[in-house]
Amino acid sequence: MTTTAPDTEAGRVAALLRAFLAGQDATGTVDAVRRAGSGRSRDNWLFDLVDDGAREPLILRTDPDGGLIDTDRSVEFAVLKGLEGSGLPTPVARWLDADGSELGRPSLIMRRLGGVCDYRVLRDDNRPLGERIGLARTFCELLAGVHAVDRRAGALDATLTDPGPEAARAELDRWAGILRADQLEPWPELEYAAVVLGERAPRSTGTVLVHADFKPGNILLDGDRVTALLDWELAHLGDPLEDLGWVTQPLRAGEHTIPGAWEAADLVAHYEHTTGSTVDRAALAWWVAFSSFKTAVMQVSGLRAFLEGRADEPYRPTRRVLAEVLDAVLEDS
Repeated sequence: MTTTAPDTEAGRVAALLRAFLAGQDATGTVDAVRRAGSGRSRDNWLFDLVDDGAREPLILRTDPDGGLIDTDRSVEFAVLKGLEGSGLPTPVARWLDADGSELGRPSLIMRRLGGVCDYRVLRDDNRPLGERIGLARTFCELLAGVHAVDRRAGALDATLTDPGPEAARAELDRWAGILRADQLEPWPELEYAAVVLGERAPRSTGTVLVHADFKPGNILLDGDRVTALLDWELAHLGDPLEDLGWVTQPLRAGEHTIPGAWEAADLVAHYEHTTGSTVDRAALAWWVAFSSFKTAVMQVSGLRAFLEGRADEPYRPTRRVLAEVLDAVLEDS
């Protein structure tokens, strides 16, 4: 939802944009600057660049003072550039202020695409069931499309590191490191989960582009048509089962499933049908457990940001979250 920021704040952002774009030799006038909500990881500002009557809709994505995760704008920018010829519905990246020296904080500017975002669209009873199942299939096919991207054609392999067969271990080490850096108190349940996951990390059989936060909340829709897949800030090279585990983990069932009509098993089966591949169910179980662990770690990071005054909304792993993490890990065992 677009929100109206105080005139002073919008004016400050507009002034920064004018100065920055002038330095980029961009022609036109910055117009209609307004905030689009801060989200959980980025701070977004909508604006138009008007040049000789033509209006280009743009969005400024700026690091907030605090969020669930810290990511690199230059990597996200390079990924979007690399995807421009992929056929995926991704925004066109226009400009980058990697270190925030000109826009105040690390930022990128990209073209704004039409459509609406609905986190819970698959659970929206106002839509006919058949339409929601169709959307679920479309989302699954879009995920398969991400994994089919030729990373060499867009030079993504020059930006992103290929972890090879150790993709699972690399991601576990990364998120365990974030846990230990951000926790303000011991989380023995999560430390236990990390140990068990480490003992059973599978080896990957192939490397693909991983979105790492695939969900309806990062998809724009025009009716039942996907107009954009957004938020590539966590994208990396890795195991395709990482994304599949993320969308089938219990903690995100409300976003990705329709009770009795589109369950996790249906999603996996449609992915297999779309890709012509067979999903290793044992390896997928590990990635489901890892995804639950990752979700909990994100909340630990969000809690720290809130208590340090860098975020407005508190996050903290609840008993339900911890139970789901441990259940997934023990089931994987």
